[in-house]
Amino acid sequence: MSDPARTLPATEPAQTGVEARYHYALMRRAMQAIDAAETPIALSDLAAQMGMSTAHFQRLFSAWVGVSPKRYQQYLALGHARDLLATRHSTLHTALETGLSGSGRLHDLFLRWEAMSPGDYALGGAGLTIRWAHRDSPFGEALVMATDKGLCGIAFTAETGRAAAWADMTARWPRATYTEDAAHIAPLADPAFAQRGETRLHMLGAPFQIKVWEALLAIPSGHVSTYSDLAQAIGSPRAVRAVGTAVGRNPVSFLIPCHRAIRKSGGLGGYHWGLPVKRAMLAWESAQSDATQPS
Repeated sequence: MSDPARTLPATEPAQTGVEARYHYALMRRAMQAIDAAETPIALSDLAAQMGMSTAHFQRLFSAWVGVSPKRYQQYLALGHARDLLATRHSTLHTALETGLSGSGRLHDLFLRWEAMSPGDYALGGAGLTIRWAHRDSPFGEALVMATDKGLCGIAFTAETGRAAAWADMTARWPRATYTEDAAHIAPLADPAFAQRGETRLHMLGAPFQIKVWEALLAIPSGHVSTYSDLAQAIGSPRAVRAVGTAVGRNPVSFLIPCHRAIRKSGGLGGYHWGLPVKRAMLAWESAQSDATQPS
């Protein structure tokens, strides 16, 4: 079987759009292979299943997450969420005391965000122009949307497909005007996925949803929290089910880290854009976090 990465131009810079799609597709196939195996898979065997040499497979893995394929297998294992819950559980006691509704440094990513007023939200986006485009990300293709105030929507299409993602996002603001505009989206989305510079968000949600999304921002990268912790953090300890619904309705996935919310049991729970994407995000963040720790 030929190695598709070999068709990339030799002058292509690291982690181009083509490579981002290819790397995520590779991770997805690796996850499926790991899930199907009853015991850990040797590096050479995993590389063979991916249709490439051991050395090239290891290079691609390391380029994507900064750790070896063997270590990444441990992150992708189904028990990884339980391990995170045991060792990197953020209780969020001070989730809403850190000024997150204004400007703040969050895990080496500047997020400046503004919430739509309840009255404007009730209008379903009437009078609002939302520009959109499909962009590459570390987790496959994403449908990215933005108003003049900032990014308002990120949907990952690798598991759901473009049509379903489009229907889902536009149904949230049915009276808005939608315009395809890649030139407007690129300078907003690309730095956000690369986690550099300042990212402006325009959060379009109901007041309760905004509170939940604000609490999600307090979970550090590489850590997790539970739905019940989030309910406690926003002062509604009995509203665990409603919190779960609000987490699932987060329109700006990855930047507002709904993937870091898991069940008390350590189970992943659901994820709006597919559990393989959620697992890849948690594994990627864990690897990135560990790679920056002193040995």
